[in-house]
Amino acid sequence: MNLFTAFAFNNFLWLLWYRLVIPYPDVILENGIWCQCLHIILHYFLLSCYAWMLAEGVYLHTLLVSAFTSEQKLVKVLTILSWSVPILFIALYTTLRLASGQTDQCWIDESDSNTVLIVLVATSMGLNFIFLCNIVRVVIGKLRAGPAQSSRPSRALLQALRATLLLLPLLGLNYLLTPFRPPNNHPWETYYELISAVTASFQGLCVATLFCFCNGEV
Repeated sequence: MNLFTAFAFNNFLWLLWYRLVIPYPDVILENGIWCQCLHIILHYFLLSCYAWMLAEGVYLHTLLVSAFTSEQKLVKVLTILSWSVPILFIALYTTLRLASGQTDQCWIDESDSNTVLIVLVATSMGLNFIFLCNIVRVVIGKLRAGPAQSSRPSRALLQALRATLLLLPLLGLNYLLTPFRPPNNHPWETYYELISAVTASFQGLCVATLFCFCNGEV
């Protein structure tokens, strides 16, 4: 619920950005406070999406590996961290951007400060890859142990694992394929923009196809 709440807010803010800012050059040139704040809030929810993706990986990994962990306490801790840690990153990003003076045109241009945002995204994707590899290893080991073992993963947990294995790469596909933006006027800049636009635009369709249209229960 928290993961998709973050995605819903992020996508809604992108719609506002492309409806209220991008089509109007005068708004970009005026560089009002409201459009700068929209940029900051938008990127906060973008970071929140990847923080919650990491929380999903940590949650599954902890439930499988550490049997004595309190699930309620774990959820509370992950909830607090996943909403608060992006605030620290976005505050650092905002401070660096203000200090560098790259605050014109509603911050629409890329800057060196974007590295701060990439750190959290790359960390989330890297740790989730490690967690999911270990989760698969643990699950396979428990399944091979036979039906007599009381600690075998439940059917619900296996379904959650399958969903997460599909969902995490899909939701992070554009950052896996295009983690770093080439410099302006670079020969690969056009290809970067094309791949980034296609992967970001079709994420929702891929998720809907796998989890809704191809789901027998649905």
